[in-house]
Amino acid sequence: MAKKKPSKKAAVRLPVDRIEKKILLVREQKVMLDRDLAELYGVATIALRQQVKRNLNRFPEDFMFQISADEAEAMVSQSVIPSRRSLGGSLPYVFTQEGVAMLSSVLRSERAVEVNIQIMRAFVKLRELLGTHQELARKLDAMEQKYDHQFKVVFDAIRKLMEPPLIPKKRRIGFHVPGDGE
Repeated sequence: MAKKKPSKKAAVRLPVDRIEKKILLVREQKVMLDRDLAELYGVATIALRQQVKRNLNRFPEDFMFQISADEAEAMVSQSVIPSRRSLGGSLPYVFTQEGVAMLSSVLRSERAVEVNIQIMRAFVKLRELLGTHQELARKLDAMEQKYDHQFKVVFDAIRKLMEPPLIPKKRRIGFHVPGDGE
């Protein structure tokens, strides 16, 4: 049996938390922005989009879709993206887990394959965490019904800890005139 020769290039290692931070929830789906994927793959966003457009038949709506202007504004207000200007004048495309997997067949570089493997692992880890979170919520409900009102304060505190953190609205910087939208 012949051994596989090690690659001359160093393997790409991205911290899982760096990838996880780029996974967003849009239209109740976990997705990644085209610009974030391009950054991870080490290509220009326009190059990624061109490859996708050349292979549109591989990207149905459940693999990739373009976000709306309202969704882009929501991302700006939640500090996901710094401003609409950072999008380069067009609305970004987002890719679901399946769309990211399909990108590996479109972007054929060694780096793209390695990055895709790491992204898939991050999606799986998030799914496992979500499953654990749901199982914990079910167990908490069962315990609450069993112990009724005795431990209501404890159960409420645990539920509060399980809620995702609220992202405060960004405050405008500078001098503010009353009545100018503030």
